[in-house]
Amino acid sequence: MIFNKTKLDGAYLIDLEKNEDERGFFARYYCKNEFSDQGLEVDWVQVNNSLSAKRGTLRGLHFQKEPYAEVKLVRCIKGAIWDVIVDVRKNSETYSQWFASELTEENRSMMYVPKGFAHGFITLKENSEIVYMVSNVFNSKYEQTLRWNDTFHGINWPISPVIISEKDRLAKDWHNDYTSNL
Repeated sequence: MIFNKTKLDGAYLIDLEKNEDERGFFARYYCKNEFSDQGLEVDWVQVNNSLSAKRGTLRGLHFQKEPYAEVKLVRCIKGAIWDVIVDVRKNSETYSQWFASELTEENRSMMYVPKGFAHGFITLKENSEIVYMVSNVFNSKYEQTLRWNDTFHGINWPISPVIISEKDRLAKDWHNDYTSNL
């Protein structure tokens, strides 16, 4: 695996290191030793699968507060998504900054999302499917949702959403509602 640091402290884009021959290729999606060598999470408690049927489906921006904060390892296995992370760790040098990358079935890149980051994505193709590993169990009492189009962050989404859940539509404004509560 090839670990590429992003501009956000502790976040990575991870590319597969392919061993190719006439049959195709073989690559590791995850290796405990390689993740440990990078100082990254190695204890995964769930693997989640998400399918969005329509192009322009927006999911997020979600995170869980302590003690249920979680690390995510996100990969698009079908279609394409524009994956976004926001650092919500008050003591971080990259606090309130965002980063995004296109994850596709072709590039096979993965987003490593540290604890204390909000995460979301918009689908760029129909029937886009992601698989993501998480380091903690889901607890709805600790879940938070940031508004996807909050002007404080100024995230440049590549397309306008067509489908957004009620929870994501009603998400709070970062600057007014979250900065005092984190």
